[in-house]
Amino acid sequence: MEEFKSKLQNTIYNQTGNVSAKCPSNIALIKYWGKRDVQIPMNPSLSFTLNESYTQTELRFQPKDTSDFQVKVYLDQELKESFSEKIYQFFERIEDFLPFLRNFNFEIYTHNTFPHSSGIASSASGMGALALCLVELENQLGANINEEQKIQKASFLARLGSGSACRSVYPGITVWGETRLVAGSSHLFSVPYPYEIHPVFRNFQDTILLIDEGEKEVSSTVGHNLMNNHPYAERRFQSAEENLEKLISVLKTGDLDAFGHIVEHEALSLHAMMLTSTPYYILMKPNTLKAIESLWNFRKETGLPLFFTLDAGANVHLLYPKMDKKKIEEFIENSLKPFCNQGKLIKDYIN
Repeated sequence: MEEFKSKLQNTIYNQTGNVSAKCPSNIALIKYWGKRDVQIPMNPSLSFTLNESYTQTELRFQPKDTSDFQVKVYLDQELKESFSEKIYQFFERIEDFLPFLRNFNFEIYTHNTFPHSSGIASSASGMGALALCLVELENQLGANINEEQKIQKASFLARLGSGSACRSVYPGITVWGETRLVAGSSHLFSVPYPYEIHPVFRNFQDTILLIDEGEKEVSSTVGHNLMNNHPYAERRFQSAEENLEKLISVLKTGDLDAFGHIVEHEALSLHAMMLTSTPYYILMKPNTLKAIESLWNFRKETGLPLFFTLDAGANVHLLYPKMDKKKIEEFIENSLKPFCNQGKLIKDYIN
């Protein structure tokens, strides 16, 4: 971790100003569920980075004399004191890598293009955007690191706030977690997917059914911790590695049926861990299952490559290639949209 230590030395911090960054959400195809200190995943994960579902953050700063952390967080211009507590914890974890954090008063103004805390990785995009802001600020203060170093350091820092956030700072397909299957992979940061990608996965579509926009009943932090004594945890970690190996081959060949099988298996495995933890819990809603059943029937009847995945929540990510967009989106509009809360959905895509 020495490479991420700050290059700032004996700096006098007297600047006032602001920096801003945009960071998208991501949807994991190979899920990580379970971690050890500090924010180290128990299995590798692979994700698609989205385009339209993102967090826009502005970080305002001014110098101060006190030695404590001082942060105020505003979501859509509304002060969120509960968010500040999480930022303090984040700052404590990253202080060794950004020595100026106690020298400024910070105000964070943030906005999501999608619902917060509903299983669409708002913490990932939020922490990713904040990490990008902090690295940009470090550069303004004189660190002088290049663009590649900035992004990798942002990934490293973002992980310490939200594990999946480290994947959001890179576009396209990213991998987090050390594995023999991906060259250069690391537990400490995400890496861009280094292998061949079949053209069918370019501009892949992701329509998100907003089944439930409320805050999750069980947070991801709690869910990860429940994996510590889970009776099926070790087998789940092995299964993720096996599915990653299969998916690497599929991403090269463009086998959509195999892609769908792997991705849906991963989604259901994630929720199976929730259903069999102690205490057990359910994040899916009745309309989550109704949408999945309707999707399966449509695929069986038409043969069209429409697949689903789920994050830790009730909302359904519908994945399909751009070449079949017209027919599939007609089905989504007519048959799946009614399962959404007030008919809401998000149309997104992956480059």
